[in-house]
Amino acid sequence: MAHGAGHHGLEHDTGDSSSKRIAIFITIIGLFLAVAETMAKGAQTNSIASNVQSSNLWSFYQAKTIRQTTLKTAAEQMEIDVALAKDPAVKERLTKRVADWRADVARYQSEPKSGPHHENMGEGRTELQARAIEAEAKRDIFTNQYHSYEIASAAFQIAIVMASVYLLTHIVYLLWMASGLVGIGLFFSAIGIFAPAMIQTLLGH
Repeated sequence: MAHGAGHHGLEHDTGDSSSKRIAIFITIIGLFLAVAETMAKGAQTNSIASNVQSSNLWSFYQAKTIRQTTLKTAAEQMEIDVALAKDPAVKERLTKRVADWRADVARYQSEPKSGPHHENMGEGRTELQARAIEAEAKRDIFTNQYHSYEIASAAFQIAIVMASVYLLTHIVYLLWMASGLVGIGLFFSAIGIFAPAMIQTLLGH
């Protein structure tokens, strides 16, 4: 009887040890899930911020284009008035105004960083377009990261469910599936960190 009781106790200890390992495994998956969801939230926030920045820059670009076109048209019209002017003083004033407008047209086209601390970040059409395209590129990167982290989070969540069900059923296939899903989650997390555009590149987008 003592031998039987010892054997039963050994099985019980083995079962408890196995359950503890699975519980630790589930806890680790939960940690991965928390990290993936935190990174997904951060990527989503950055994507929205970059999208807003891009929209603002394109709006500024359009406003500059309208002002530039208006001044260019006015300067061209006034050049006709200069050619027709008879009074030298009037001709001089009109010529100076045309020159000022032409200078403004050129400044609207390109106005690089200026000021002692570069507080003007480049507000000509050329610079605004470059900054808007850069903001769009950042938005796309953050969006790709967000999608990768979301896939990783889903994989971790399902893995937790599989591992939890294994504790109740001891169907080993569930544990294998949980382990595979953890691998998938880590894979997509790595994509989000190191190669966010990889999936879109492979799909041809």
